[in-house]
Amino acid sequence: MSIETVNPYSMSKLGKYEEDDEDTVKKTFEGVNREQETWKKSIDDRIKFLKDEVIPRFKREKESLATIMSSEMGKPITQSRAEIDKCIMMTEYFCKEGKNFLSDNVIETEASKSFVRFEPLGTVFLVMPWNFPLWQAMRAAIPAMVAGNGIVLKHASIVTGSAKKMEEIFNSPLFRVIKVSGSRALSAIKYSDGVSFTGSEMAGMAIASEAGKHIKKSVLELGGSDPFVVLDDANLEQTAKESTYARLQNNGQSCIASKRFIVSKKISENFFELMKENFEKVRLGDQLDDKTFIGPLSSASQAETVRKQIEQLNSLGKLQMFGEQHGNIIPPTIVQTEANYLDEVFGPVAIFKTFDTLEDAAKICNETGFGLGASVWGSVDQAEKVIPMIRSGMVFVNKVVASDPRLPFGGVGKSGYGRELSKFGILEFTNFRTVWIQERP
Repeated sequence: MSIETVNPYSMSKLGKYEEDDEDTVKKTFEGVNREQETWKKSIDDRIKFLKDEVIPRFKREKESLATIMSSEMGKPITQSRAEIDKCIMMTEYFCKEGKNFLSDNVIETEASKSFVRFEPLGTVFLVMPWNFPLWQAMRAAIPAMVAGNGIVLKHASIVTGSAKKMEEIFNSPLFRVIKVSGSRALSAIKYSDGVSFTGSEMAGMAIASEAGKHIKKSVLELGGSDPFVVLDDANLEQTAKESTYARLQNNGQSCIASKRFIVSKKISENFFELMKENFEKVRLGDQLDDKTFIGPLSSASQAETVRKQIEQLNSLGKLQMFGEQHGNIIPPTIVQTEANYLDEVFGPVAIFKTFDTLEDAAKICNETGFGLGASVWGSVDQAEKVIPMIRSGMVFVNKVVASDPRLPFGGVGKSGYGRELSKFGILEFTNFRTVWIQERP
């Protein structure tokens, strides 16, 4: 069976790839396992390889990789370039801090020496989505590799070209790509020592179940329906500008994009008008044009899913769309409603709600089962009152929710479990080995 990639704007075919058979998949894992036995021995060698070889290659291949990423899944090319820059910065960070993060944790006991060592598990299987073709894979791969693990990546089929380009850039037997369907990826978990998955709730349940069946460590980063809470003392003009990027980044296809705008009734009319003004200014079009801010959604099926959700939301409130739908492009859209819409909308659609009290705001924030990120806009004193009431893995005050290598990334509830990035993320795929040393009696 073959995999075809398609430009979602022009609908032109980009590439055709043959799926790997089971024997190829198994041998890929076996090869990484063998190489990992040497790779795990020296963190200095690992860091040197990433710093001296991998980072320079990503810098040299930036434009070609950005073009492949945008062509395959519709991301505006300026955002693809920024994604690559962020991956380089993240790699530099873990090269700088990795030894410190992985150093022995000495614990005072009655032993002569007692400490915890952090040792790699082996080969980590990454099952990754299409929306951030490089970042999603790199933020899982780089910390795990610095910790001494090998990587096998199964990427979303529509970004197979991006995955193969990554493999080419790494040019290492420690980073290999397999080409299989999502359902076949489940059967590959048994060959790994752990699995990191980013994607939908239903797929995450299947991954977790299969990992549990084989007693494999798993980290899940699933969906989100992040609230964007605007307090009555917020800077409305600046907050409205931030709301544009918060909702429309990556064509609205981001797990941490703000999807529900929960605004104090005292300022809701003014804020809505400002938000509309900003949404109307956004330029739609070909994702390879530097002036484009919203390109096509990743595929015809994804665009159709969002169109159906827009129809549902239109029946629940007042809907305004800023631009014309054509092809797989969905214009920025705001829906004013007080209905409890539980599904995640993976497109440039903002749900606009109002609240009276901070307790009301928190209740609306928590009305979905997701718990990834949240942002609160207004005075710090007021924001800090509502933070403890919001159920989420991350809360940002007066800043759009973002992943940062220095801080743990992840959620609670239907948004998954485990953490990526920071010291906490690099330790996810390590064995916390207790060591107790005592003098001979």
